[in-house]
Amino acid sequence: MKSNLSVNSVAVLAVMTALLGWTVPALSDAVEGKQYTLLKPEQTPEISGKTEVIEFFSYGCPHCWHFHPYVDKLATELPATAILVRIPVSLGRPQWGQLSRAFYALQATGDLKRLDGELFDAIHQEQQPLFNEANITAWVSAHGVDAAKFTAAFNSFAVTTKAAHAEELSRTYQVDGIPKLVVAGKYVVEGSTLEELAVNAKEIVATVAAPPGNKTSK
Repeated sequence: MKSNLSVNSVAVLAVMTALLGWTVPALSDAVEGKQYTLLKPEQTPEISGKTEVIEFFSYGCPHCWHFHPYVDKLATELPATAILVRIPVSLGRPQWGQLSRAFYALQATGDLKRLDGELFDAIHQEQQPLFNEANITAWVSAHGVDAAKFTAAFNSFAVTTKAAHAEELSRTYQVDGIPKLVVAGKYVVEGSTLEELAVNAKEIVATVAAPPGNKTSK
């Protein structure tokens, strides 16, 4: 059906929108096949009311290590209507599975934010073999984490459940390489460089993030 809106009508609508405090998502020049591909089948995000940006990664992955500063920056630049969710995966490697458990254990003890980057550096810059529980526990203990609390968390039912769920998500999201970013359960971010990957993710989010007035709680 042809629209009957005149230029003046559009202008009036824009003024009313501003007065009522509505927010219209910015248009994006993101191109399918270049800056993103579509995930098929599309997945339902687990966090409602916000645009979910998932990063699939592993501490054992050197590309993820190099991408980490861009992820940190991206997290601070997302609009209030979007949220970054980091999901550690193993890609079938038992050693990386131990690192996934370390991520959730550090999250449980409250030390993740403090040691996140340092754990990456210890593995890739210092070449420390932090691929089993004993070595990981010794390392976190040397960095101020209560060893008993960490061990309890590392072997807890909660961490086991979260790590297993992360592996399940890696299959449903068809993760065959990392780092991998997926926006809103639908848009798989592409980029020829790690910096471009982060830039494209931000651009896609600007298009699909829900207006603040549409927020809902889970």
